[in-house]
Amino acid sequence: MAFTEADIQNAMKQLTDPNTKKDFVACKSVKNIKVNGNDVSLDILLGYPAKSVWSEIQAMVENHLRSALPDAGKITANVSSKVVSHAVQRGVKLVDGVKNIIAVASGKGGVGKSTTAVNLALALAAEGARVGMLDTDIYGPSQPTMLGISGQPESLDGKFMEPMLGHGLQAMSIGFMVEGKDVPMVWRGPMVTQALDQMLRQTRWDGLDYLVLDLPPGTGDIQLTLAQKVPVTGAVIVTTPQDIALMDARKGLKMFEKVDVKILGIVENMSTHICSKCGHEEHIFGAGGGEKMCKDYGVEFLGSLPLDIHIREQADSGNPTVVADPDGAIAKVYKQIARRLAVKIADMAQDHSAVFPKIVVQNT
Repeated sequence: MAFTEADIQNAMKQLTDPNTKKDFVACKSVKNIKVNGNDVSLDILLGYPAKSVWSEIQAMVENHLRSALPDAGKITANVSSKVVSHAVQRGVKLVDGVKNIIAVASGKGGVGKSTTAVNLALALAAEGARVGMLDTDIYGPSQPTMLGISGQPESLDGKFMEPMLGHGLQAMSIGFMVEGKDVPMVWRGPMVTQALDQMLRQTRWDGLDYLVLDLPPGTGDIQLTLAQKVPVTGAVIVTTPQDIALMDARKGLKMFEKVDVKILGIVENMSTHICSKCGHEEHIFGAGGGEKMCKDYGVEFLGSLPLDIHIREQADSGNPTVVADPDGAIAKVYKQIARRLAVKIADMAQDHSAVFPKIVVQNT
């Protein structure tokens, strides 16, 4: 029995991508269908990085087509990912070498925002994406320590700084530029925003799919200026289940809404404490607060992470959980959240500005 391309398309309309919850045809993931006699081959091009589940998706597609086309011979599905640029706030200049910018924010300090940011960045990289980390906390930069990076960035042309490298991430932080960890940055707001703009736009980012911004805590002038000047694809709010933290997280969410930045979702950190001695699990900061906040504001609950001493120890040692224990339960949660983030971004409107030619008018 001969098969047509339409038969393959129709069969793939009946199969749902477990990450996007849409069929593969609706996601525009089905490419290069080829029928050679009774043999069938096709490419599945995902719009999000998912290296850890490529083999699962391949097996799922091949098994589905064998069931849908019982007379088929050899069936081959090739799975890969390609991340494209997506739309940002209107009127904000894009950053060279960066496709998408994810801002990780919190309404208050002490909720584990920086630890969450670095592990999500590393999780996106583990899934096959090219990822950068920009530490925008001028007064308390922590990413150099968490990524285990020392030294200062170089400039090969006197104009742009080369990003520092740690665990496969391209990174930049004011912490690389001050001598000594105990030296305080005694700067006023305008100096801070100027320094951040320089780090963002004068770093030679190399073909990043995602640049993760570790924002300073709070919702003051610096955070608002950042949200207005930086071309952000979407923001992630980190909170704990504690009422005070949730109250401040709501302010952070509202701030992004005011400057037209899409909220990708909320991560609840320190949701439970697991005793390292007996394994007893307890909701010491309360329970269900992050999920309730998501329902109140119509945003997605991306996931929850425990209060675990290993997360803190690994970050402090320069080997965050995703690289220190890549196959562990907590790293698995970070990767699930990272995939969900990437899927949310892939669903957003694409940025087509690069498609159109630049028109230059010159006097001759």
